[in-house]
Amino acid sequence: MLTLFGVAYAQGAITVSQPAGFMITDVGTLIAGAIGAAFIIAGLLVFGYLVWGGIQWITAGGDKANIESARGRISNALVGLAIIAAAYAVVLLLQYVFGFTILGGVTLPTFY
Repeated sequence: MLTLFGVAYAQGAITVSQPAGFMITDVGTLIAGAIGAAFIIAGLLVFGYLVWGGIQWITAGGDKANIESARGRISNALVGLAIIAAAYAVVLLLQYVFGFTILGGVTLPTFY
């Protein structure tokens, strides 16, 4: 059975070509991108939750239960914002202490 296929010898290193525009070259870049994307998604969710609470408060019409629900939603959004800010500060602290870049491609927006 083995003689039917012959012998195959390795002719060199195996190379895998990447698609055009593919920027991820190692696992570190992938993890850094995932962390940056998680911060962006979390920030957008906090903003949406805050707006949802504000709209619920405006449309409550004086109903105490709806106002309390909206107040709880807004305070939960602010707690989430504080958690995101603390997580970002921890990531920056880890970058500074250990000397490696986690959020290499992520920059905060600047006001002109």
